[in-house]
Amino acid sequence: MSSHTTAQPSALPFSARVLTPADYGWDTERERSFAPSRADGLVPGRVVRAERGRCDVVGETGPVRASAPPSSAGDRLTPCTGDWVALRPAGATTSATVVDVLERRTAVVRAASSRTSQAQVLAANVDTVAVAVSLADPLRLGRIERMLALAWESGATPAVVLTKADRCADPASAAAEVATAAPGAELLVTSATTGEGLDVLTAVLTGTVVLLGPSGAGKSTLGNRLLGEDLLATGAVRDSDGKGRHTTAWRELLPLPHGGVLIDTPGLRSVGLHDAGEGLEQTFADITELADDCRFTDCAHATEPGCAVLAAVEDGHLTRRRLDSYHRLQRENAHAAARTDARLRAELERPMKQLTRQARALRRSSHFKA
Repeated sequence: MSSHTTAQPSALPFSARVLTPADYGWDTERERSFAPSRADGLVPGRVVRAERGRCDVVGETGPVRASAPPSSAGDRLTPCTGDWVALRPAGATTSATVVDVLERRTAVVRAASSRTSQAQVLAANVDTVAVAVSLADPLRLGRIERMLALAWESGATPAVVLTKADRCADPASAAAEVATAAPGAELLVTSATTGEGLDVLTAVLTGTVVLLGPSGAGKSTLGNRLLGEDLLATGAVRDSDGKGRHTTAWRELLPLPHGGVLIDTPGLRSVGLHDAGEGLEQTFADITELADDCRFTDCAHATEPGCAVLAAVEDGHLTRRRLDSYHRLQRENAHAAARTDARLRAELERPMKQLTRQARALRRSSHFKA
C-alpha cells in the first residue's frame, strides 16, 4: 500500500507545521477509492472555504487556492465547505483546478432561500451536527425541531448544545423542556464563560463538526473554546431585540487541537426543509412510534377515529404544540418536494381545485335561488 494511505496527522502543533488532508480526515477507504484519480495525475484535497468559481483547499503540500469551473453539462457537484475534491496541481502557466467532487458521505442540505426547487448544501462530509441554542433567550422549540430535521436528514449524528447556561435562571428546567423536542439527540448544557460542560462537549463532538443555529446563539464563541484560541469573530447581542450580529460571513473548516475539524457557519435566519422525510421521522420519533397503534395505516392524526397520536395529546403524553409542529413541517416538506415532482404537485393542488369548484357551485346555486 502506498505511503499515502498510512499518513497520519503529525503530533506537532498546528501552528508549527503544514497541514495536509490527513489532518482533515482523509482515511484509508478514501485513499483506496482515489487510486484511479492518482493514476491520472490528480491529488486529493479538502475544501476549507468555497466561493463562486474558486475555493481554498488543503492539499498534500498544504493550502491551495484552486479554481472550480462549473460543468457545462450541469452534472458536476459545486464544491462546498467540507467536500473532498480531486485536484489537478498547478503547472508552470496554470493554476490548481478542482476536477471533481468526491462522493459525499453526508451533507447538511436546506431549501434555497429563493424558495425555488433548488437546494443549498451547507456542509459536506459531516460527522456531528451541533445545533446551538441560547439559554439567554426564550426557547423556540419549533426552530430546534426544524434544525434537528436537517441534522438527522444529513446522515450525521445530531447534538443539541445549550449555550450561555450562566445567563439562565434554571438551566436544568430549560434542558428538560428542550429534551421533549429532541428525542434521540445528545443534549448538552454549556457555558463558554464558566467552562461548564465544555469537557463533555469536546468528547461528544467528534470527526467533522458543524455548528448550526441563529445569530446570537453563541456558535463562534463556542467554536473558539473548542479551538483553544480566538480564531472565529464574535459579536455582542443587540439589546433591542436580543438578536446577534452576523460575525461569521462564510463557512470555514478549521482543525481542532483534540482531533477532528470544525465548520463554523453564519447565523441562519431561515431554514427551509428540502426532501427531509427521514429527518422528520427521526425528529418526531415519538409521534412516529405512537402512529404504529393508530387504527388506520394512513392516519393523518387530525380527526380520524382510533388515532393513537390524538389520544396521546388528550391524555397529556404529547403536547398539542409538538403535534402542530409535526404537521407544519410535514406540509412544508411535502410542498418543497412538489416543486420538483409534477405528479406530487398535482396531488397537492387537487384538494384546492375541488374546494374552488365547490365554492363556485355554491355561488351559482345561491344566485339561481335568488
